[in-house]
Amino acid sequence: MGAAGSPEWTIREDAGQPVLLALCLRQLLGIRSPAELPSLRGIPPRTSDRSRDLQDALEEQWSAYWDLTVEPQAHPSKVPLELVDGFARLIALPVRGFGELRHAIAPFETEAMALSQSMHARYSKDAAAKPGTSYRAYASAIAEHERQVGRRAHSFELNVQVLPLTQRGVWWIGALTVAVTDGLRQDVVAFDAAIHPIIAELA
Repeated sequence: MGAAGSPEWTIREDAGQPVLLALCLRQLLGIRSPAELPSLRGIPPRTSDRSRDLQDALEEQWSAYWDLTVEPQAHPSKVPLELVDGFARLIALPVRGFGELRHAIAPFETEAMALSQSMHARYSKDAAAKPGTSYRAYASAIAEHERQVGRRAHSFELNVQVLPLTQRGVWWIGALTVAVTDGLRQDVVAFDAAIHPIIAELA
């Protein structure tokens, strides 16, 4: 956004189904990382009797899959990617090194797809009911930052994933991507206060 010759800022907000699907599978598989990111609401805790070695392999593979999903351009694969059967076009994994994860997620295909689709649809419905509010929220935070620092905001990009998390807050999940709780996102005053430090870090 911005006039010709002035700094540009781009903020993309979504509740992307690939991101939601990855987080659904994280809980269904009992993956702990990233430890700081809360769980999604509505998915009961799962226990597993898998071995420590297998659990460690799944943690490592899921973390790599998470990075590929959140910011694919920042985490290019060294080998070709291929779509995983049963997950439409929402999961693409490297052709080598992810066998344990492929095997582990297969039984959860129907459940994870349904959960992620429902969560994505709920966000889309809420966003459609309030057209323009997304832009205004970020423009207000940027304007306040500019007033505080006494200059125009630097050009930047930010991706915001609005997720039904069990805890209220904002978390960095990539170099240019944050996750925000849906309830916090809908609270105009609280969201403005929460997003300001993010804007200040980038702009």
